[in-house]
Amino acid sequence: MKLCVFDFDSTLMDGETIDFLATEAGVEKEVGIITKRAMAGEIDFFESLRERVSLLKGMDVEKVNEICHNLPYVNGAKEIIAKLKSKSYKVVVFSGGFINATNYAKDILEYDASFSNILHSTDGKLSGLVGGDMMFGFSKGDMLQKIQILLNISYNDTIVVGDGANDLSMFQYAKQKVAFCANEVLKKEANIIINSKDLNLLDKYL
Repeated sequence: MKLCVFDFDSTLMDGETIDFLATEAGVEKEVGIITKRAMAGEIDFFESLRERVSLLKGMDVEKVNEICHNLPYVNGAKEIIAKLKSKSYKVVVFSGGFINATNYAKDILEYDASFSNILHSTDGKLSGLVGGDMMFGFSKGDMLQKIQILLNISYNDTIVVGDGANDLSMFQYAKQKVAFCANEVLKKEANIIINSKDLNLLDKYL
């Protein structure tokens, strides 16, 4: 058994979930600026996530789910996951985004499991608070180590794929570190760089 971990936003999905939500809420400019700085590693991920989610306060959960269920996926996402699974990989998603998107996408893209965050709501509206498995800059690396131990999968049998600064923490625990259409901060630590938005290009490294 081997393991491949994907980031979700801007890796399997074409864009950032929170930016799509922010457009609906009318705060796309404010959220977009923070997202860009967070993915470039210029500001703390935890603080950036809390600040961005606070700007979504009052949004209808039904509208959140509608948006999250209609997100565009990156070309080759479904195909590369199928290829990985045919080669005995467990395919897992770690996302600083939200279960509204990752749980839904699991049935479409057919990965094995996902770990992401939860948008808190009250009476059908977002409260502006957030919690979950992927709140911090170190969260992905921490979770990767736990999964490797549980599944008895080694560093040499692990691939990680991401695009932003919050993916850095999992790079040290994988032999193949893939920067996919990534920020420079991640490219510097990668040993595989894919600059075209097509996940089928990962196939030659499997």
